[in-house]
Amino acid sequence: MTWTTILLADPAATPLREQDAESACACLSRTGGTPASPDWLAEGQALDIPFEGSDPQATLQALRTTFADRPFDIAVLPSEGRRKKLLVADMESTIIAEEMLDELADSLGLRDEIAAVTARAMQGELDFESALCERVRKLAGLKVEVMEEAATAMTLNSGARQLVASMKAQGAYCALVSGGFTFFADPIAETCGFDLARANRLEIRDGRLTGEVLPPILGREAKLASLEEFTRELNLSPQDSVAVGDGANDQAMLSAAGLGVAYRPKPRLREAIETHLDHADLTGLLYLQGYREQEIAGA
Repeated sequence: MTWTTILLADPAATPLREQDAESACACLSRTGGTPASPDWLAEGQALDIPFEGSDPQATLQALRTTFADRPFDIAVLPSEGRRKKLLVADMESTIIAEEMLDELADSLGLRDEIAAVTARAMQGELDFESALCERVRKLAGLKVEVMEEAATAMTLNSGARQLVASMKAQGAYCALVSGGFTFFADPIAETCGFDLARANRLEIRDGRLTGEVLPPILGREAKLASLEEFTRELNLSPQDSVAVGDGANDQAMLSAAGLGVAYRPKPRLREAIETHLDHADLTGLLYLQGYREQEIAGA
């Protein structure tokens, strides 16, 4: 079986060099592999090196040791079937920089209290559904105008638009599936061009939050169920999908996808998911699929 090593760099920071390609090839040879010629998907930013003959897990660990002092993301993936036909993405701290309940809590002077619960939920220390309801109850009475201001201030993470536009240009279906709320997910989906947005619903009465989340609550299992639903409806295999997220509630979805990518992951997700983006932006998901720079919309 042929495998491919992918090295990714932050486009705004330390670039990949020819010396790094040489070091990677030498590492592959030391682990018993036979590397092919390095293939630059994007100069200084993304590098492919196909190889045969060595164990992919041992190879990945050896590469990460070799580049331990360099700010690169490293993955080892099967060379076949890299291009995916379905993208399922988490929203908060993945497609956007913010955790929106934390942002809303700020207006009530509750940011530290709410953020502490958010962090524990994303680490998998708390049941997601109960933690979500607990935080929303604390926001009872919040005016819709405050939510509208928070929605206007949402920040897309670098590469989000290019990720969706590039995959759609290749015929892929792109879904935003969030444990957050439709109030924020719907405009982000429209901005990025997602085909569908799925999220939780806040109960609003007389222009204020009631403190209740309308059922059903979309959490860890619902994210996995969404991935499975999309693959069925599109007549795809789970291997045809790529999923990305940052927290423990994304783990099941990422594990089921053909390519599961942990974006700036919390520790529990980092332990569970092998492919991380700690340095590259969201266009890294495209390079992991073998896209070239000239194929990336807006590159």
